[in-house]
Amino acid sequence: MNTEILGLIAGGLTSIASMPQLIKVIKTKNVEDLSWLMLMILVSGLSLWVWYGIEQQELPIILSNSFAVVVNLSLLICYFVFRNSEK
Repeated sequence: MNTEILGLIAGGLTSIASMPQLIKVIKTKNVEDLSWLMLMILVSGLSLWVWYGIEQQELPIILSNSFAVVVNLSLLICYFVFRNSEK
């Protein structure tokens, strides 16, 4: 198997790992169990992976981590939007 295809598949799977959580949060508007600090650290790390991918010209790293940034940034935004609506 081509290593770029392997990288795209691996990156795709890890990138969509947060999708069920995002869908649940959007449906329930419940962010009680989310850690904003963990999301901030994760988005920061993923953003650095995107930067690294750009520097190395590695499309699988760029695409998968960019998607993961969007998903986890969306979770972080949901956290701040919905956190006060639970009380």
